[in-house]
Amino acid sequence: MSTPSVGGGGSSPITFSGLASGLNTSSIISALLSVEREPITRLSNHQERLQAGQQELRSIQSSLQQLAFAASEFTLPSSFESSQTVTSSEPLRVSATTTTGAGVGGHEVEVKQLANSAQRTFAFTSPAAEDAITIDGHEYKLKAGGSAQELAGKINSDSSGTVYAAVLEGGKIVLSNRATGAGAEFIKVTDPGGALVEQAGTAKEGKNAEYTVDGVAGSSTSNTIANAIPGVTLNLLGLTTTGPVTIDVQAPGPSVSAIEAQVQSFIKIYNSTVETIQKQLTTKPPSNPQSAGELGTGTLFGDNEMMTLLDGMRQAMYEPIAGLPAEMASPFNIGVDTGAPTGGGTSSQASIEGLLKLEPTKLASAVQANPAGVEKMLQSWSKKLQGIVNAVAEPGGSLEARINGDGTEISEMKTRISTMNEMLAVRQKALQATYAELESIISQNTAQSNWLVGQTEQLNKSGL
Repeated sequence: MSTPSVGGGGSSPITFSGLASGLNTSSIISALLSVEREPITRLSNHQERLQAGQQELRSIQSSLQQLAFAASEFTLPSSFESSQTVTSSEPLRVSATTTTGAGVGGHEVEVKQLANSAQRTFAFTSPAAEDAITIDGHEYKLKAGGSAQELAGKINSDSSGTVYAAVLEGGKIVLSNRATGAGAEFIKVTDPGGALVEQAGTAKEGKNAEYTVDGVAGSSTSNTIANAIPGVTLNLLGLTTTGPVTIDVQAPGPSVSAIEAQVQSFIKIYNSTVETIQKQLTTKPPSNPQSAGELGTGTLFGDNEMMTLLDGMRQAMYEPIAGLPAEMASPFNIGVDTGAPTGGGTSSQASIEGLLKLEPTKLASAVQANPAGVEKMLQSWSKKLQGIVNAVAEPGGSLEARINGDGTEISEMKTRISTMNEMLAVRQKALQATYAELESIISQNTAQSNWLVGQTEQLNKSGL
């Protein structure tokens, strides 16, 4: 006879399996319900797969929207704003910048002397009583026992002060005029408390920068010179002991480095998007999934819409754009390509998958030779690619329709599964009641049979 078993909690009835019949009625009910639960399991598995596919579609939609945005930036006027580049043959000695128009050409700059400030060096002794030190008319009070660092901090934090203070090893303090150049009033120091004692022979007067530009001598109180070359600011950083430094002012035009950075950024997003889609297209679903993770694997395997999208994106990268000259009709003409085949004439994996790479020298040559052509091509190509991607990925596009359709189906499945579970619960209670009644009848029959047997035995014993 089976061991008694207790049914589910809550309002579920307590059942004792097979006490009268000897049958494991709980196992029988479980087996019957297992068969009837198979449709629910199939629906639940399909729901899991739909939810995983919906999540993958959302991820791809997000990647595609980022790609469309990256492409749209090529249509901005700022991408091809004209600017001038100034270069230096020795930027560690003389650097140059320009913020306004400058004459195109090269210039030779020699630096014979850098501008510096006047300096005075003092030995420092911590005062025994409060000391009032005056520097160029500015008073700085130092408390008794104050340090050189405290005095330097007061001087340097004075926004209206005329000097900076630096504390050297051994406690010496160097005062330097905040302005460089000769002719500035020499530093005046008054210290009745004697905290500062000037070191003999260490005072230095300020000097002007001495330089030549294209052989013409010049002098400046600062190492930053704004008028030696019209439209160019020179920063003198070191003496030109090995010969003049060449400053090259190039013709106005789009920034090659800025355009290259923009193209490289697009390529990175494009390749990431293609790899994401390609992975989904080539990942096969397991033949016998056993977990939620396996049910969500390969939901977009061989998806026709994604395959068509990839084909369209790849064609947009190399197909000539109608109406443009053949020499500047697609990104291929500025060095955007999937790369040459490698290894015995076979295509590389990147080429097979349609991943892009850039030839910077080809892009630079194209921008320098035909900036207007490059700009027009990129703008036309950008609009074409955006049209292909947005038809699928933008709000109201085909991906959103699929995602919403899956959402509706998932919601309907949840309702159906809930209804079927409720029906199955009713069925379980009915089976439990039926078998309980059966056990009760068998129990009653057994008791009656046992009573009759007992009566018969008593009659036999009494000889009746």
